Amino acid sequence: MLEIKNLKFDENGLIPAIVVDAVSKEVLTLAYMNEESLKITMEKNLTCFYSRSRQELWLKGETSGNYQHVVSITADCDNDALVVMVEPEGPACHTGEKSCFFNPVYLNDERKEFSLQALVKLIEGRKIEKTEGSYTTYLFEKGIDKILKKVGEECTEVIIAAKADDKKETIYEIADLTYHTLVLMIQMAISLEDIHKELASRHVIDKKVKQEKMTK
Repeated sequence: MLEIKNLKFDENGLIPAIVVDAVSKEVLTLAYMNEESLKITMEKNLTCFYSRSRQELWLKGETSGNYQHVVSITADCDNDALVVMVEPEGPACHTGEKSCFFNPVYLNDERKEFSLQALVKLIEGRKIEKTEGSYTTYLFEKGIDKILKKVGEECTEVIIAAKADDKKETIYEIADLTYHTLVLMIQMAISLEDIHKELASRHVIDKKVKQEKMTK
């Protein structure tokens, strides 16, 4: 584990800290820390930065309530920059946006960015806006029984493809199952964060079980 004394702070005693959502992996903000704010961050497990404009420490969320719970802090290869993985409470940006990075400068049409978070937002939009001709909207209009039927059908398709040892078809069917599962999640107001937390809790349990077996 790298010690604070081995980090390279600049001539002003600062080091850039890139804050990233531990669940979505979305970059939330770029801020600066000095040695004191970094120590506070590690002690409280809440991000604390140094404001270059105000020349003072500030604990993120202290006034807004939008705290950032620290999961991990990693230094780059030169030890002069940090990536801080967090579980945020509320938006990171003072504008109310989840991330401070929301102004597109360039988009490559040939390499469109994809994420489960973006797909979830698209599906949520189909539920709210009731887009005519949309299959997703159709599922929401038909309701939970139709959605559950499709999830069941796609589960079966995955099993059939996997049993046939057809990797390409299995990938295709898993993608279908994933999509319909996301529709079900939105119908039931279940977020990706809910699933992430559940899996994380099981990881801890699994780790404890392994440790117990090793001690026996």
